[in-house]
Amino acid sequence: MQDFLKNVVSGIGVLDILDILIVAFIIYKILEFIKETRAEQLIKGLLVLVIATFLSELLNLYTLNWILRGAMTLGLVALVVVFQPELRRGLEYLGRTKIVRPAFGQLDKDRAKHITTEFIKAIDTFSKERTGALIVLERETSLTDMTESGTIVDAEISAELLGNIFYEGSPLHDGAVIVRGDRIFAAGCVLPLSQNKTIGKELGTRHRAGIGITEHSDAVTLIVSEETGIISMAVDGKLSRFLDTRTVEKTLLNLYLNNGALDGKKALFPDIFKKIRRKNNAEK
Repeated sequence: MQDFLKNVVSGIGVLDILDILIVAFIIYKILEFIKETRAEQLIKGLLVLVIATFLSELLNLYTLNWILRGAMTLGLVALVVVFQPELRRGLEYLGRTKIVRPAFGQLDKDRAKHITTEFIKAIDTFSKERTGALIVLERETSLTDMTESGTIVDAEISAELLGNIFYEGSPLHDGAVIVRGDRIFAAGCVLPLSQNKTIGKELGTRHRAGIGITEHSDAVTLIVSEETGIISMAVDGKLSRFLDTRTVEKTLLNLYLNNGALDGKKALFPDIFKKIRRKNNAEK
């Protein structure tokens, strides 16, 4: 046995180890991507089908094996049709994934604090007065196609301007504000709605739009509910609710100062987002 292990170890070279690591990384990324999506249930179903096919062949159940093999062949074709949104999202995720990400904003500390303060003043007012708001922070993925659906503003970020935009009588209040760097670039923008079936029915169009844009890009969205005044934040298709202004302030500061990463994947968000999710899970 020892001789066998020695022969195996001695036969493994640097390229073999690199090959194994690359395959392991790809499998990990695929599992990470399909987690908590419809694709997760699909994978479970495919595994059951593969195991059943193997057992039917092992037990010489020829008719059942023929049916299962035919089902698997048709299933591969059906996958492309049924799970087209997931496949598209996966390709978009792959396309915007980079080893090194550029810093967001490249702002000095004083400027970052000023912008964050303006955001917090506006969000706090919206929450207290129950004014609906949807603010999208553009990161690496360009949202130019979304800005074309709204009105170009290209103005300094201020609580007063945000208040005027989301004022109920404003013609732009039903759309989203898109922030590019340290400026409000566009307002009244139309965003794609999330098709995620797991989103609670108590969440309306504003929340679905806020989640939807993060499914199609690496943007971050801030959402204030018009009905409850609850502050939420969406990243990578995941929504964190019941946030206080202090938590949002810390997160925005880290975003603009580029200190930390979100779940170890995005080099723009801090580990504070993990704490937000743990806090939400504890409250549930």
